[in-house]
Formats: sequence, structure tokens, C-alpha cells
Amino acid sequence: MNNCSNCGHSPLDYKRPKGDKHKRYICSNCEVIHYQNPKIICGALVFYKEKVLLCKRSIEPRKGKWNLPAGFMENNETLKQGAVREVLEEANAHIEIERLHTIYNVTHVNQVYFLFLSRILEPVFSAGEETLEAKLFSLDEIPWDEMAFQSNIFALKQYIRDSKFPGVFHGESIRF
Repeated sequence: MNNCSNCGHSPLDYKRPKGDKHKRYICSNCEVIHYQNPKIICGALVFYKEKVLLCKRSIEPRKGKWNLPAGFMENNETLKQGAVREVLEEANAHIEIERLHTIYNVTHVNQVYFLFLSRILEPVFSAGEETLEAKLFSLDEIPWDEMAFQSNIFALKQYIRDSKFPGVFHGESIRF
């Protein structure tokens, strides 16, 4: 951070506030402490007749790679609302959430993914604004080498493993 978002003062100090265990940006002018927290990503594994919906990214990072529809949660929405919105934005698809499937931490970029199992209400979808192509893949057609993010690979592999043993908890379906 270069400037205080409260008063505009620059530069900020980077030090440990009293009673805190972490260093924070602190404004030496107005003394506001600027806390930085992980970003929440919400999205869905979207299924229709045993096939999963993937979207080819039209934006960086990983432009041209396949992705589960997901994105940053907005203020004033729940995780489920964010997942539904992201699927609509990226694949123009209306879904019904079934349950939370995966929590995945990406600590090097301070993100936490929440991915839900869902189904398309109608088999109608298309590429959204941030998508080059939206397509249904059977589980044996997933383009593993062309997937955008490890979080997606993890979620898909957990789904495949869990679907082979329904009702059995493997202890890794939710990764903390």
C-alpha cells in the first residue's frame, strides 16, 4: 500500500500494532490500521446428465485454459448467491445448488475457494463475457492438461473419487 485509503497520507508504516501478532500497514497521520484479508472465490461444479460444464477463459490469468465457473465474491451476497451469479456471468446458465463440495486454500495469493455441486436447470448455456467457450464434458473427456487452476483439478478429482464411493467420506473432500 502506498497511500492511506482513509486520509490519503503517504507513506504508510508497516509494523506490528499493539496486541497484534502480524505486521500491518498503519497510517502515521490518522492511525488507521489497514487489515488485509484473503479474498473469497465462489463457484460451482455444474452438471447436466453426467457431464460437467467448463468455461474457457477469455481473460488473464490463464487465458485460453478451461475453468470451473467461479470468481470473486461480492459484498452483500452469500456464497451460494455468488456461485449462482458467477455461473450466470461466465456461462449464461441458470443452476440449482445442491451442496458445498470443496473448500480450497490458495495461500500464496491469499484466496479461499468455495465450490458447490450444482445442476443446470435447463440445458441452455453459452460463453459469457469472460469466456471464450462453454462446453459440457463427460468425466473421461476433461482436458486435464488444459485446466486453468489447481483448485479446479482438485475439485474435479474429488468429485470423481467421491462418485465412485457414494456416501463414503474420504477425509479430503474439503481441504483446509
